[in-house]
Amino acid sequence: MSERGRGQRGQRPWSVCTSEMLGLALAGNGLDPDEPVLEFSLACSDLITPSLDRKPNTFVAVSCNTSEPFWTKHAQTEIIEGTSNPIFLSSIAFFQDSHINQQTQVKLSVYDVKDRSQGTMYLLGSALFTVKELLQDKDHKLHLTLRSAENERVGTITLVAWQMEERRDQRTPVSRLPDTINGRTVLSVDESLTESLGVRAKYASLCKDTFLRSAFGGTMSRMYRFPTTDGNNLRILEQMAESVLSLNVPRQFVKLLLEEDTARVIELEELGELSPCWESLRRQIVTQYQTIILTYQDTLNNLHNYKGPSFKASSLKAERKLEFMPTNLHVQRMRVQDVSGFDHTYDLVTIGAPAAHCQGFKSSGLRKLIQKFEEAKKIIYEEECSALSSSQSIVYIPQDIVRAKEIIAHINTLKTQVSYYTERLSRAAKERSSNGLERTLAILADKTRQLVTVCDCKLLASAIQALNAARPEYIASKVSPSADAEQVVLRNDQDTLLAKWSGSNSRTSLHVDWHEEEWEKVWLNVDKSLECIIQRVDKLLQKERLHSDSSEDMAQNDQQGGSTPKKGNERTRAFWINPASAEDSSSSSSSSSSSSSSSSLPSSQHVQPSSSSSPPSPTPPSSSSLPVACHAGSNRNSANYGSPAGDEASAGEWSEALYPLLTTLTECVAMMSDKAKKSMVFLLMQDSAPTIALDLSLQYRRDVVFCQTLTALICGFILKLRNCLRDDGFLRQLYTIGLLAQFESLLSTYGEELAMLEDMSVGINDLRNVTFKVTQASSSSAPDMLPVITGNRDGFNVRIPLPGTLFDALPREIQNGMLLRVQPVLFNVGINEQQTLAEKFGDTSLQEIINLESLARLNSYYEQFKEVLPDDCLPRSRSQTCLPELLRFLGQNVHARKNKNVDILWQAAEICRRLNGVRFTSCKSAKDRTAMSVTLEQCLILQHEHGMAPQVFTQALDCMRSEGCRRENTVKNVGGRKYAFNSLQLKAFPRHYRPPEGTYGKIET
Repeated sequence: MSERGRGQRGQRPWSVCTSEMLGLALAGNGLDPDEPVLEFSLACSDLITPSLDRKPNTFVAVSCNTSEPFWTKHAQTEIIEGTSNPIFLSSIAFFQDSHINQQTQVKLSVYDVKDRSQGTMYLLGSALFTVKELLQDKDHKLHLTLRSAENERVGTITLVAWQMEERRDQRTPVSRLPDTINGRTVLSVDESLTESLGVRAKYASLCKDTFLRSAFGGTMSRMYRFPTTDGNNLRILEQMAESVLSLNVPRQFVKLLLEEDTARVIELEELGELSPCWESLRRQIVTQYQTIILTYQDTLNNLHNYKGPSFKASSLKAERKLEFMPTNLHVQRMRVQDVSGFDHTYDLVTIGAPAAHCQGFKSSGLRKLIQKFEEAKKIIYEEECSALSSSQSIVYIPQDIVRAKEIIAHINTLKTQVSYYTERLSRAAKERSSNGLERTLAILADKTRQLVTVCDCKLLASAIQALNAARPEYIASKVSPSADAEQVVLRNDQDTLLAKWSGSNSRTSLHVDWHEEEWEKVWLNVDKSLECIIQRVDKLLQKERLHSDSSEDMAQNDQQGGSTPKKGNERTRAFWINPASAEDSSSSSSSSSSSSSSSSLPSSQHVQPSSSSSPPSPTPPSSSSLPVACHAGSNRNSANYGSPAGDEASAGEWSEALYPLLTTLTECVAMMSDKAKKSMVFLLMQDSAPTIALDLSLQYRRDVVFCQTLTALICGFILKLRNCLRDDGFLRQLYTIGLLAQFESLLSTYGEELAMLEDMSVGINDLRNVTFKVTQASSSSAPDMLPVITGNRDGFNVRIPLPGTLFDALPREIQNGMLLRVQPVLFNVGINEQQTLAEKFGDTSLQEIINLESLARLNSYYEQFKEVLPDDCLPRSRSQTCLPELLRFLGQNVHARKNKNVDILWQAAEICRRLNGVRFTSCKSAKDRTAMSVTLEQCLILQHEHGMAPQVFTQALDCMRSEGCRRENTVKNVGGRKYAFNSLQLKAFPRHYRPPEGTYGKIET
């Protein structure tokens, strides 16, 4: 095996993320490190065994001797049973870091395995040759005699060095080659497989590509040659790599969670002074948050202090310090080249089931825990509704809670955008750019109106009043205009957390007549501030246009008065409030019980209705007073800064003309946003209070699971994007309907694995809240090309920085920052002995529900594709079954109640590949059952898409499982080259998921 040239068997493969990982592309002769400098295949004939009653079960061990006085084992073939003339499918490959030269001696040792399960074997015979002898042969073929330890002839071994036919005539003669360059052999290498550095290269090397190398490392490779039905050979390069993202993504993710929960505590503290009962409730909630924040801080410190390999071994899956890291995350690649020389690359990501292993599974997994939590919330809601009927208490329905979270998110986004475009408008005014002013104003008006629309709702109005009612000793009264005068009293009782009021006034009349009217004044101020800016800009631009024609015309126009107010605003009444003073008032500990809506404002800033017929007279901006109104019909002789009729004759005064109006808008928006956000925070505080401990505990588990799932998704996205940069159909599909992410799970629905499946299904569903954005990297250094995660639990965005040459190859839509969506689906089929117990004595309903849900989403994704995209966006396939038929077959299998129906997994995987999706495969540790699934999928692809001969299917499958990358994955995880199965377990496995004899046994997982 090629990897054994890099370290002795039994040693842990190199896994530490060091500078070497980032410099994996070796110097020297400039060849692709994915390509071997020497590759040959082996076959034996006329093998003679001491026992005449049995034919040998043989494999060949390959050792080499370069400069050391001892032999180093480099690789071995698979075991072929019951023949004296074995032909081995696994080829022997020496990669650039093998350090062989033409004087290197190679020893071929043929072993006869008597008992594969026990591993008993003996040396049948061996032969020696040098690399130079193989190269100097005109056919690059050697026939060597095998001799036993007693120097007796025991057979013949033949080796053939591989070279692509189309490059043979271009090969430099061996006689002209120097022995070494920089310590490495210069051999004829199949250049058709060498990675091109061109932007549109179909294939990107895991070892050499600058972008991929920033995320992946520790790559190990295996080579195979499998015969096809037409008598040719397939050349297969199998690779497995780990990723620095296993650590990088959790670090970023936990930091975002820490910031989000810290911000939530700050929001609660900023609510201001509350009455004792509400203050006590706030303290309880803040204490719970502070506890979880300390946990996140410890986790983040542990992740930063971690110095181990860039993957978490399966034996550490329950390690609390590393619980946010995915278990045994690797990328698996199969690169196939047929006789035509064309490359086909198949990637998938393997990951241990995303689950909260360290938290245990006694209380079930996330699906049931969320269900129990929602039931508890429902009971509390019903109790509050019952209290409402007797006391008229304020109770928010579940839809209000969802709406409140949406309002907070919209306010945060829109407030930032309004501030940004306000600054842009100010810059355009300073530059006296008419076009810039018009364009920016249009965007600013749109964003501001969106913000006003969000804030113009009854939920906000009622929440604001509820927060006011929670202030110490708050009492409000109002005469209802629709009924006889009566007192409405709101008070905080010490024995309840619900605000109550007495009297016969209905809650609706209270909202409409009192606090809705008060809240309306706030957002109307924003609306009128915007109208003032629009009218002022219109007038400035109009004067600019007139000035360019004739200064005389401009003067005449100025004497005729201001512009006519815009239609639709004639009946609008704006109540101008000093934002700073009003905010102070809203945060004060008490309010006057007899104050009216107007007298509740600061004394210097009483409400003044503004209309088109009687505009208010604005005041100059200062620390205590803000411009309160502006109108095109204002007194043109006014010298006030904020007056529309101020002196605008001098050139370059646009900035001074707009400054006070922009200041007013900014501060009115700030006041409105702050009041709205605080009221929503208070609403959410009321909702979360009864179940805060359970809520945060459940959220923590969900965070752990989601982080593991997100890491795998990012790895898959990076691989797919890089490999499909030349695929215009895929890129169009990506920005039109999003990326299909298909997860395959082999978990049973019995015992702890049932709870793991619950965790995993929730984590995968949560990926629907993830979007991707591709940007141009600031440099070609590895850290600058790592993904950057932003957002919060309501939605995360992953920014993927691409090197400039790669970024330029993307379509304009993606370059312009279009958010790329994800459609995740999960199909699960348990295959082990525990699934047998579940099918006979347990319950498989969860598996059925998950598969039905994913089938519906997969069908929906394909329907979207058909509506907006042509079929030529999809990759070509040799399959005679069209996609609609495949989906129909999958639907039949999902609905069929058939035990261990692995056809579901095979069909779902094929549909995913045919739909340009990304594949993920999981079991408990991504080590044993995952290895069986990955190797089976690879062989199915080779047979169905590349014409591998059916008669070698089983041999090829056993070859990959015994000598392929997945066997080495067991070494990386548990230190032994054994799959963790026993003979009794394997009897319960479907036939195609059973490893060859001698590759499994009892081992600690």
